[in-house]
Amino acid sequence: MAEFETGLPSVRQIQTFIKDKKHVEVKLTTNDLLVGSILWQDQDTLCLLDNSEQVTIVWRHAIVYLKPMN
Repeated sequence: MAEFETGLPSVRQIQTFIKDKKHVEVKLTTNDLLVGSILWQDQDTLCLLDNSEQVTIVWRHAIVYLKPMN
């Protein structure tokens, strides 16, 4: 198993979104669009909390893009 690389720019950017409780938009390979704030991340997944307090675990390989909301 590969070690989680906290020095990667993408990991640091997501950590900033977590720290700032920034709402993000996550597009999945299934064409679903998720909106919420990221609670945590690990090397394989993100935990997303949506506006209705629903927690969703998203596999990183299923993400097409992730971007902050304005």
